[in-house]
This record gives sequence, structure tokens and C-alpha cells, in this order.
Amino acid sequence: MNDPQIQMDITKVMLFANGTTFGEVGPYEILKGRIHYHINPTDDLYESIVDLRFAPRNSDGKVSYSSDIYILKPVHLERSNRRIIYDVNNRGDKRILQFFNDAVHSNTPYNEDHAGNGFLMRRGYTIVWSGWQGDILCGDGRLTMSLPIAKDGDSDITGIVRTEFISDTPNVTLMPLSASDYTKNYEPVSIDTRLAKFTMREYETDIRKDIANKDWLFCQGLKKLDTEYTPTYCHFPQGFKPGWIYELIYQAKNPMVMGLGFTAVRDLVSFLLNEPLDSAGFANPLFKNGVGMDKAYAWGRSQSGRFLREFIYSGFNVDTKGRQVFQGISPHVSGCGRIALNHRFSQPGRFPRTHNDHLYPSDQFPFSYNIISDSLTGETDGILKRPDTDPFVIHTQTSSEYWERRGSLVHTDSDGNDLAGHPKVRIFLFSSSQHSADPLGGPTKGHHLHISNPLNTSALLRALLDSLDAWASHNMPPPESRVPRTSDHTAVKTRNILPKFPKIPGVCCPHNPNRLYVQDHGSTFRKGILSVEPPREIKSKEYVVLVPQIDIDGNDLAGVRSPEIEVPLATYTGWNFRPYGSAPHTLAGIIGSFFPFPKNNVVKNSTGDSRPSIEERYPKKTDYVDSIQLSAQNLVDAGLLLEEDAERYLTLAIRTVSYW
Repeated sequence: MNDPQIQMDITKVMLFANGTTFGEVGPYEILKGRIHYHINPTDDLYESIVDLRFAPRNSDGKVSYSSDIYILKPVHLERSNRRIIYDVNNRGDKRILQFFNDAVHSNTPYNEDHAGNGFLMRRGYTIVWSGWQGDILCGDGRLTMSLPIAKDGDSDITGIVRTEFISDTPNVTLMPLSASDYTKNYEPVSIDTRLAKFTMREYETDIRKDIANKDWLFCQGLKKLDTEYTPTYCHFPQGFKPGWIYELIYQAKNPMVMGLGFTAVRDLVSFLLNEPLDSAGFANPLFKNGVGMDKAYAWGRSQSGRFLREFIYSGFNVDTKGRQVFQGISPHVSGCGRIALNHRFSQPGRFPRTHNDHLYPSDQFPFSYNIISDSLTGETDGILKRPDTDPFVIHTQTSSEYWERRGSLVHTDSDGNDLAGHPKVRIFLFSSSQHSADPLGGPTKGHHLHISNPLNTSALLRALLDSLDAWASHNMPPPESRVPRTSDHTAVKTRNILPKFPKIPGVCCPHNPNRLYVQDHGSTFRKGILSVEPPREIKSKEYVVLVPQIDIDGNDLAGVRSPEIEVPLATYTGWNFRPYGSAPHTLAGIIGSFFPFPKNNVVKNSTGDSRPSIEERYPKKTDYVDSIQLSAQNLVDAGLLLEEDAERYLTLAIRTVSYW
């Protein structure tokens, strides 16, 4: 076995936030550049990478690839906490400063706005970002990766690609073949539409209607429709109906070796954690006076949380020398999913919801960290199955994950029964919150029926990161998991929610979450090749997906109930609906809803709202402020909130009542 060759090319070094000092840690600096990998494709620890044997090799017999790298580190490394936190980028986007520091989002963080409240810097973390998703296009500061194209000698490797287009606006006639403007598409073998299948349907469960071959075409864009081009778009002159699902299945060629995204993260973090010099003899920037980092943690949000779950499951948390890579990970809002990255013609940006991309293969058994048996398939498996190198895990999710991302399967079996807690795992529902939960965002009226859920969960993330560090560093266990359970009837089927949901004018509760059946993607699926498109759903084998039971106000009973839920001014949900005229009555992806309480009894009685009004609940302003303060302190006492954030809740409560 030969160790991977890693060469760091740091092209830019600059002060972060104009040299702002973050407590005793001091100022931070930015390191930006490119990292180059050269690996021996015959090494055992690369043998699981799909199509690596078809990757081109250099004169030394190595396979080469590279990715962007961006590091935010203390100038005085000796003042750091000697911990790396690796932010698994989401579709090329850097997110950790936004969600831990309440910072303005940027893919090129450099100023005071991008530092936010400075939480991660005050703690002394070194933050590392790098590219891992090979189909990301350059632009907007996104992290990219250059991967080899798989070729079978002089012959192209071909296979089936299925893509879905959903337009939320009328009069759209042109859609990227990848269905997004930030990812590359796979090149069709032929532009002859007779060799492809193009269909449309309004709802996921509707029968697909064929679109005639003459009614659409592959193209580069509207200005170039000749035959001498590499197509990147689907042109449908009649226009895509808003909300309808358009499905294109075609033969593609030239797949990227996408699974190298896993080895790139593994080898980079291992190098930064352990090695003073790169393969070219240049210094590791995280080593000083022969002393490096002590721990490495990883945080991933949504897609990147699914990346982490797959990373651990597939055995990448051990490096080429047998060392553990991450000592702790925190997948956030991943639901039960993993990521179909190590596949031929992988499309890792897709994930299944009720309406969108429902049949993409990221939600496959095993779902839980525990090793369990699947009653539907007979398989026995789990995400944590390597005790010597498995990390500590803090898994966090919102109400949206239970409704749209089958989140209950993280802690229940296939039949909906509670699982015993895993000794290395804690799981938390952030009660009544939604997937996105932008800390600087407010309620919005986007492409969904109801106003979005503005609940901010960043304070909970901060406290749990401190808990993860204490767990990995000092073996101090975090608070016990807080999730809905069947044993206390807080994890239920939707039929148990419908009668309890309050009467709110113009609002009805969904009848089902995102259902999940065993899927057949073909006999080669486990080898990383999808051969049945669209996959077959085996309707006789359905996983039991549960959702959180609600209180009298319609808010989640179980989980970590933030002060806004313990002392509410509204009903907050993890679900929303698509708007009228755009496949209405189906769930609007991972968006939640926000229904303010009636201000007083006059409003309540005139609208027929069943919920007590604000004036009934809090006759005096001090009643509200005192209750918020007590709720926040209870969370502090439970180890689920920092003192600084309890103060923030109190300040916000005082500001809120000033508007009454």
C-alpha cells in the first residue's frame, strides 16, 4: 500500500474580518488555494470507488484529481483549541458560519458580517472547507472539484440517466439537463430524441404521459440548435407547466469518478490532522513548531449531513494508515438519508421529497446508526459498524425531516418501533422548526401556500457543538436524546394528528408524510450502477414513517422545545403546501409554516380560530418575558443552551413585547 500524495497550493493569505480580535484567540486569517491528490488505484482503501479502475493514470500509474480548499484559522495557532471543524459544503456552498455564528452567508467569507457573533472563532476552531462534489460548476465562490472521466480503453462508458424538471414559474421553455444552474450534466450519447423518453405528470403518483419526440430537443441554448454541439439543456417549446413533473430518461456517456469525493475528504483531513509536511515537502499550515491539531470534527447540513452518514457507513473514517479521521460528526437536517455519491452517473444534489425527486436513491436501508434487521428486505446493517473508528455522533433534525425526509427512521425500525439508544449517538428533534431555519431570515411568502416558519435553531447547534467537543475530548456524555417515541405516543401516524390539529382559518394538516417503499434500482445497484429507471416501488413493502405528535396549539410535543415553543406566539410546523396552480395540495418540500395566534379575543372570535389569543395567554407583558426567561434557563440547566444565548432570548422577548 502506498500513501496518497497530497500537495497543497495555497495561493492567497489574508486577514479575516479586518483583523478583528476574537477574545483570547486573537485574529484569524484566510488561506485559499487548491489541493492536489495522486493516488494508487490498486490500494485496498480505494477499491470500493466505483469506476476507479477506468480512470486515466499518469506516468507513475497514479490517478490524479484536485479540489478547492479554503481555511479559516487563528493567526496565532498556539492560541487555538487545536480542533479542526470540517464544514462539508452543501452544493459548493459554505454554511457553518451562517448557522453557528448567525453570520451573513457568503462563499467567500472575509469581513465582519461574515464573522457574525464570532462563536466558532471565540472557541478557537480552525474551519476547513474543500470541494467534494465533482459536478459543481464554478461561480458564486462555490467550492469545486476536478475529477477524472471513466473510460473503458478507447470506448465510452455509457448508462442510463434520469432527470426531473419542475418549474415553479410559467413560460419556461428551457431547463438545464442537470435540472440546476450550478451542476454539470452528463452528456447524451445521441441528440436523437427518439432514443430518449420524455414524460410529464402533475403529481408523483400520476400515470406518466409521453411527450412526442418531435415536441422537444436537446440543445445548448436557444441560440444554437444545430447538431455540432454538446447539449446542456432540454428545450420544450410548449413550456413547462408550473409544478408539473417532467421526467427525462436518456443514455449518457463519460461518467466522472464521483466516489473520489469521499477519499478526498478523508485524505485531506487526515493530512491536516497528522502530517507536518505534504508530499512535496511544503509545511502543513495547521502545524506549528512540530505541534498540530488534536481533534477533527465534521458538520454537515442537509445534503452534506447525508454525505457524513454515507462517509461513516462506507468505511471512510479510517485513513490509509488505519487512523480515525473524524472523532466526532454532527449531521444536521439530513433525515434518514445517505448520499448516492459513489455511483456511476451520480447526481448527489438530488434528494427525495413527496413531490420532487421522489424516487432518487438516497433513502435506502440502513437508516439508523444501530445495527438492526430490516423486516422488509431481510438485511441486517447499520451506519455505525466499526467500533474502533466510528466517531461520536450528534444528529439533529427539524420537524420538516419527519414530514419530508422520513426522519423517524433514524431512531425507529422498519415497522415504527423505538430503537434503543446507541452509546455513541445522540439524536435531537428541534421541535416545530423547519429545514432551512436561516438565523437571519424571517417569515417569507415564497413558492408555497403559507408563510414560512421563521424559527431560529442556531442557539441549539452552538450548545450541542460544545457537547460534542466535551464528549470527544473528555468522554463527557452529552444530554440524552430528545426525539418523538412510540412508547410515549409522541411519535405517531398522521391519523393521530389530524383530530388534534387546532382550527386555524384556511389551514388543514397534511394527511401523509413522505412515504417510503422498498425500491428496485436494478441488480447492479449495490455495485454503484443504477440499471432500472425509473426504479420500481414495491408497494407491498412500506416502511413506517412517523411524525411528531402535537400539543393543543399544533406545536411538536417531543424534542428540544425552544422558548418560542414553550412560550408560543404562533403555531410552527415543519410542513407547507405547494401554492394553487402549481401541483397544489402536495407538500412543498422542506418548508415549514407559521400561523400567528390571534392578537386578542375580538380577532379570535371573528375568525373562528380555536387557539387562545395572545391577550388570554399573557395578560401582562411581564408574564411573557418571565416565562421566556424561565424556559431558556431550563434549557441551560439541561445542557442544551448556552448562557449567552439565554441572554439573547431574554433580550428578544423584551423587544417583542415593546410592539404589543
